[in-house]
Amino acid sequence: MKYYLGVDQGTTRTTALIFNEEWNICGKGYTEHTQYYPKPGWVEHNPIEIWQKTKESVAMALDIAGVRARDLRVMGLCNQGETCMVWDKNTSQPIYNAIVWQDRRTAGMSDELKGEWGDIITQKTGVRVDAYFSALKIKWILDNVENAWIKAEKGELLVGTLDTWLLWKMTGGDIYITDPSTASRTMLFNLHTHQWDDEILKIIGIPKSILPEIRESVDIYGYTCTDFLEDRIPIAGGVVDQAAALFGQACFRRGSIKTTYGTGSFMLMNTGEKPIQSQNGLITTAVWSIDKNITFALDGGVYIAGAAIQWLRDGLKIIDEAADTEALAKSVSDTGGVHFVPAFTGLAAPYWDQYARGMLIGITGGTTRAHIVRATLEAIAFQVAENLEIMRKDSGMAIELMRVDGGAVVNQFLMQFQADILGIPVDVPDIHETSALGVAYLAALGIGDFDNLDEINSKWKLSKRYEPGITEDQRHQLMYQWKRAVARSRKWIEASEFRL
Repeated sequence: MKYYLGVDQGTTRTTALIFNEEWNICGKGYTEHTQYYPKPGWVEHNPIEIWQKTKESVAMALDIAGVRARDLRVMGLCNQGETCMVWDKNTSQPIYNAIVWQDRRTAGMSDELKGEWGDIITQKTGVRVDAYFSALKIKWILDNVENAWIKAEKGELLVGTLDTWLLWKMTGGDIYITDPSTASRTMLFNLHTHQWDDEILKIIGIPKSILPEIRESVDIYGYTCTDFLEDRIPIAGGVVDQAAALFGQACFRRGSIKTTYGTGSFMLMNTGEKPIQSQNGLITTAVWSIDKNITFALDGGVYIAGAAIQWLRDGLKIIDEAADTEALAKSVSDTGGVHFVPAFTGLAAPYWDQYARGMLIGITGGTTRAHIVRATLEAIAFQVAENLEIMRKDSGMAIELMRVDGGAVVNQFLMQFQADILGIPVDVPDIHETSALGVAYLAALGIGDFDNLDEINSKWKLSKRYEPGITEDQRHQLMYQWKRAVARSRKWIEASEFRL
């Protein structure tokens, strides 16, 4: 029996899945790590804790599957994207915590950079200048940690997103790499040359010498060390988490689309081997590189989706667990006029307003927790619908259905409302955790256990389809009210608050 390991290192947790040769899950490991909020708008992770949690998740998956490391054919790794860090090459110790993609401390730096260089950077990288991406986070660490620049000039520091860090640790420091999909989340990767961009590096002030090598998404990168697994296992696949989900959903056809519901929600449309520049607020991104050919996508990322449900539980304490939301939402016929804009850390696509903040509006004396819960679930769907609308405009392609994955797809109310507000079917696959599945597929492709993408496509299985059930007029009115609410949440924070 052949076994494959996919590791998905996410914003709040690390998931390890072991698949057998029939591509059924036979072991799962899951651990959560601490979220640190040192100041308002700041979000950090402890890289050492993430490394330990990754090892625990993999050990748990192996134990549940009843297999040993030597039974694994190969492993793949996906990562949370823009979150990045700097560590000492000699000691493998971080010089500062990882700064998370949600972190807004560099918003002021972003505004200054955008004013002079925004158009050039977007044309080259496909992304808008924003605190969301890695580049300014890296610069902040180098500028604010004592002696960081002295060490960097001596060649003693390494910089990377969390794939680079974990691959370094998994191989005992043998490899220092990333792939094009993750590199394209840094604001430093040129989509046209497929390399780090020298001009942007110079503008921002990051030396190219400290950046990792960019390798293909499908390649035997190296082998695991004994600090990670008891046997040497090839690592042969690596992409950013949302690209992994696109791959796991077998969205290989140009125009195919998926949305992942996690901490945020992330919609990607495969646009083929030519990047399409968005004119309406989406990101153009690389998703994988196979046989020296890069596949690109339009990306409609939303900062807050599942995190809003977590806030209902841990912040407002009006639910005991996420599963409570479905029954509560169904217990009322509508939101009673309440709208919730979950702009906890600003608004991402298509607005890119880092000064927006969360807002509940339409509250009356008759508002109940059920109305607030329903408004929260609807907000997740509304944000996805806005990005789908823009993808149609930017791509010029007809979108006939959307595949979905992530923890929230078990919520039948949310999935039905999503189909209603999109006006197209929503397909839920058998395996919801498609990021770990996608990197396991990539790794298997990397060692030759798949010959082509058609073989992978044949593995995708439908669990449930949700068909839209409201009229176009109803859909239009719901979206109109949502956009009114969003308009009132924008530009709330003063820019001076982020000039730290």
